[in-house]
Amino acid sequence: MNTTSMPIASNRVQDIKRHIRLSLCDSYSNGELESVVRILFEAFMGWDSTQLLLHGNETVNQSDLLRFYWAVEALRKGQPIQQVVGYTDFGECRIFVNSHTLIPRPETEELALRAIQIAKTSLPDHPHCLDLCTGSGCIAIALSKALPNATVWGADISEPALKMACHNAVSNHVEVSFIYTDLMGCTDTIHSLGKMDLIISNPPYVMEHERAQMHRRVLDFEPDTALFVPDCDPLKFYRSIAILSQSCLDDNGVLMLEINEKLGTETIQLIKSLGFEGDVLQDFWGKDRFVVAHHCR
Repeated sequence: MNTTSMPIASNRVQDIKRHIRLSLCDSYSNGELESVVRILFEAFMGWDSTQLLLHGNETVNQSDLLRFYWAVEALRKGQPIQQVVGYTDFGECRIFVNSHTLIPRPETEELALRAIQIAKTSLPDHPHCLDLCTGSGCIAIALSKALPNATVWGADISEPALKMACHNAVSNHVEVSFIYTDLMGCTDTIHSLGKMDLIISNPPYVMEHERAQMHRRVLDFEPDTALFVPDCDPLKFYRSIAILSQSCLDDNGVLMLEINEKLGTETIQLIKSLGFEGDVLQDFWGKDRFVVAHHCR
C-alpha cells in the first residue's frame, strides 16, 4: 500500500480526482476507484455523475478541499467509504452508519426487496413486521417506507446501534419502533408485541475461522458482535430466532433470514427441526443466501 501522504496539487476538480486515484490505486481496483470518486463528490459537493463531468475544470473552496484530503487519508488507512461519508444508500433509503453498525450489504438489500414483494402479495393489508438484529435499522426502515400500512419493529442488543437506527428512521421519514432485546436471553419484550405476519433477520453468521478471508476494512472498522459466531455453534442466532418465531409468528406468517452461503443445508435442517417448512434461495450472485419459511401445518 502507498504509505506516503501526498498533498492535493490544487483545488481544481480534475486535480482532486487525480489525487484520489493515485493515493488509493494500491487499495482499490480501477472500477472501485471510479465509485470512490463518485461517492466522495456526491457526499461533499452534492454532484451526480453528470455534474461531476460538467464541473471538471472548476475549483472547490479550501474547506471542501480539506474534506477531500482527510477522506482520502481515512480511506488509505482502510476505513470503509460508507463510514468516511457517513452513509450508504439502501434501496430508496439513505442509511447513516458508524462504527457501531454493520454497513448494509447488497445481499441484505435483496433480502429486504424480497420481503417487500412477499408482503405486497401474501401478507395482510396492515402487516405486523419484526426485524431482529436490526443494526442500522436498514431492513425495518425499508419495509416501513415501502409498506406504509405496516407496523414495523426493529430489535437489537446494541444500544449505540439502536440509537443510530432511530436516527435513520427519522431521517427517512418513517415510523419504526426500535427496542432493546437479547435474543440469547430474555425475549419478554418481543412476546409482548403480539403475533407477527413477518419476522425477518440478518443475524451474525460469519464463522470465526472465516476471519482470515476478510478484508481489513471489515475487520478493523465494523463491530465483531454484528459479524461473527463461534465455529462450534455457528447457527446459534438462527436457533433462537426460530424458537422465538414458534410463538411470535402468526400461523400464516413468513420467516425470512439471510444466511451464511456455506451453511444453507444446515440452516434449513435446523429451521425444519423447529417446526417450519421452507426453502433456501440464492442471491443475485448465485449463492445460497436466504431462507424463506412458514409454520408447518
